[in-house]
Amino acid sequence: MVTNKSLTVQGVEVGLTAKGDEDYISLTDMVTKFEGGSVLIESWLRNKDTVEFLGVWERLNNPSFNSPGFEGIRNKAGLNRFTLSVRAWNHETNGIGLIAKAGRYGGTYAHKDIAFEFGSWLSPEFKLYLIKEFQRFKEQEALSGGIEWSIRRSLAKVQYRVHTDAVKEHLIPPQLTGAQVGFVYANEADILNKALFGMTAKEWRSANPDAEGNIRDNATMEQLVVMSSLESQNALLIQQKMNQSDRLVMLNTLARSQLTSLLSNPSIKSLENKPLLN
Repeated sequence: MVTNKSLTVQGVEVGLTAKGDEDYISLTDMVTKFEGGSVLIESWLRNKDTVEFLGVWERLNNPSFNSPGFEGIRNKAGLNRFTLSVRAWNHETNGIGLIAKAGRYGGTYAHKDIAFEFGSWLSPEFKLYLIKEFQRFKEQEALSGGIEWSIRRSLAKVQYRVHTDAVKEHLIPPQLTGAQVGFVYANEADILNKALFGMTAKEWRSANPDAEGNIRDNATMEQLVVMSSLESQNALLIQQKMNQSDRLVMLNTLARSQLTSLLSNPSIKSLENKPLLN
């Protein structure tokens, strides 16, 4: 593993490293501009929602993930005395998503999916800057290598699974038919669509009959960042057994607040026309 690349995110140099074909981003560098510094990484790892997220990511990407070890950690998460280090996580679960690295480019690194989630926890604005810069970096890399790459895939994959797992565990009775199960998933997806876009997927299609793709395929980057946050939040609210109408109100409030914050910042607009990294 060699670190020889970096992104500049809101004036902070954030290191990149590669493990096989996968990109890892320095969480240690990401917290440089935030009060608390590396303590924020420790706080994030103590969070029960973080543990749940890491477990989902590892199950999706790590065939050697130690589920019994993970269950031991999950059962302790949320307790006042609970602490978790990257080394302890990797030792107990055989995890691959987080790396504690020593040496010149030392610090805590995370797979890009996890780093984006950490960015969300730090600040939706910072996450958007990070994604924009990472997108430019990967587009340039893709152009030089003649390969296809899409930031949308990275944004959608893990949070979608977190959300559908919560729906499956808490909202789908075992006696439902396949068609009924599909309806539950679609209904919950539309709760997010209504919270963010103000309409369901069907309503959007009726209003845009000639458009390619679906409502989320046509979302802006800012909307995708907020949707990722909404999926995580809705999964938590489902686990807390909040009814759907109350969840919709709360998610809509969150969506409007985050979009207003992102779109009202003039410096974010400058990202749209910034050239690819050299």
